[in-house]
Amino acid sequence: MRILVTGGAGFIGSHIVDALLARGDEPFVVDNLSSGRRENLPPQVPLFEADICDAAALERIFTEVRPQAVCHQAAQMSVSRSMREPVYDAEVNIIGLLRVLENAARVGARRVTFASSGGALYGDVYEPADENHACDPFSPYGLSKWVGEQYLRFYARERQIEAVALRYSNVYGPRQNPHGEAGVVAIFSTKMLAAEQVTIFGDGGIVRDYVAVGDVARANAAALDPAQKLAHGFVALNIGTGVATTVSELASTMRQLAGAFRQQRGQLEPVPEPFYGPPRAGDLRSSLIAPGQAAATLGWRPLISLKDGLRDTIAQFGSAR
Repeated sequence: MRILVTGGAGFIGSHIVDALLARGDEPFVVDNLSSGRRENLPPQVPLFEADICDAAALERIFTEVRPQAVCHQAAQMSVSRSMREPVYDAEVNIIGLLRVLENAARVGARRVTFASSGGALYGDVYEPADENHACDPFSPYGLSKWVGEQYLRFYARERQIEAVALRYSNVYGPRQNPHGEAGVVAIFSTKMLAAEQVTIFGDGGIVRDYVAVGDVARANAAALDPAQKLAHGFVALNIGTGVATTVSELASTMRQLAGAFRQQRGQLEPVPEPFYGPPRAGDLRSSLIAPGQAAATLGWRPLISLKDGLRDTIAQFGSAR
């Protein structure tokens, strides 16, 4: 199947491309390379270097590729930036999505998957929230994801495009960008492997649900499979683990793993204890999602434990040094 992956040279998108190739699909990628990298993609995968906000470029790409399905991962993904620049966030996450959906409908694409957000939609939750939990977006980023889902519902109803919104929890893993505002695991990995002190914003008690990027890629591949029949034209599914981990617990596990990796390389300088700084605007106190509906609808379950996923991530970052 011909599948266009927006943001496909990025962290999550490139892993989805790998999963699609492994299944025998024919992926094409559109990415402006603002955070993605050509090196993340196998050389045989066509890459169109363009921005989803560029209407003319996007129209040309869809006309050339004529995808049967679209996997929409391109986004403004920083909660902090959305708090500072809500207009920019809406231009990318709402107008960009609309341009993708309009072109998908124009060329006859049958299904669209959309990178939504569990944590940003549900707000502060202290028990794993299921898909029926009331949406209470706290940031412009969360608002843009909620609005995006409403537009998916509209296009499913009015343009007959099957749409699946995948509400990710906190995704981590190899290829994550350690230089932006998002991606705490990538940032911690880079600094700890260099025996540098990491900063934890707040008191360390912030709770997150960490899901490995390999599991997220499998979820997208399953949602794009035409053999997966949807009861309705639109469905939203949580993609997470339901397991609570505080930032302090995450940092402690990563210090042990990074320290062990450094020792294997003959680097004996210890990894410093973290520094606790002021909290960041827009950060939720607790975010947990229940993935049971994805199991019922797609047959998907998370398979990678946090410790195993962190070990693989640290090994990848360490090998790249």
